[in-house]
Amino acid sequence: MRRVICSALAAAALVGAVEAQATYTKTKYPIVLVHGVTGFNTIGGLVNYFHTIPWNLERDGAKVYVASVSALNDSEQRGASLAQQIVPWAGANGGKVNLIGHSQGSPTSRVAASLRPDLVASVTSVNGVNKGSKVADVLRGIIPVGGLIEGGVNALANALGSVINLLSGSSNPQSGIDALKTLTTPGTAALNGRHPWGVNTSSYCAKSTEVHNVRGHSIRYFSWTGNTSYTNVFDAVDPFLAITGLVFGSEKNDGLVGVCSTYLGQVIGDSYNMNHVDAINHLFGIRGWSDPVTLYRQHANRLKNKGI
Repeated sequence: MRRVICSALAAAALVGAVEAQATYTKTKYPIVLVHGVTGFNTIGGLVNYFHTIPWNLERDGAKVYVASVSALNDSEQRGASLAQQIVPWAGANGGKVNLIGHSQGSPTSRVAASLRPDLVASVTSVNGVNKGSKVADVLRGIIPVGGLIEGGVNALANALGSVINLLSGSSNPQSGIDALKTLTTPGTAALNGRHPWGVNTSSYCAKSTEVHNVRGHSIRYFSWTGNTSYTNVFDAVDPFLAITGLVFGSEKNDGLVGVCSTYLGQVIGDSYNMNHVDAINHLFGIRGWSDPVTLYRQHANRLKNKGI
């Protein structure tokens, strides 16, 4: 009899564990993934900016949307576009969304939350450019303002944006120079002045708090980042990031953004063995030993447990 009872209890425990796992990432509100500069949602349904991350969130209950904003433009324009995109998604799923933005997707999400705080439950930054990028500062410094050189660079960047539009089936406006300006330290500082929530500007490495009142609405802010530019000898992107990472000197960085620049709201972690591209599980899963997929799944569970 005792053996039967123990077997029944073990079976019940197993069923409970399976059911819990099946809803591990089931947040109250849907998750919206927001791409960074030169990004897209998907190319032909074959190449996804966030690679396998949407599927890994959805397989245990999450409702996931992937936004499509300008590959190259300033964060204000991208944020306004995102604010429009989330209206039907929020309306069909409880009235709000959880925004998770990579790179420039972070300030883009912050602008959207500022414009439509009634529709946003949380904003999460993944290797986000929240206090500028020294790589952008260097590029802005070597491109003369105005004139033929800047015009030529902008034309090339816009051509790239047009190709991304074509391949992803989008028609987003493109402006390479505006993208560069908004990602510089001065450009980001100006944006933070207009949309200050979640960012502590008292010093470069100052951290903020999780909950902020944005125009009368409570929004939770989070962030995490990698701190290594070169993580996998087999990743073709790593040599490029190792070179760009040199501009940071001794400052910890992911190849494109300094660690302190990524801080937004509650900092979940800032020392993962990931570079800027690893953070979205690319190049096609070739990355460092830190698993970005696990971070997204753990965060979805975190949002679930907070009731959002």
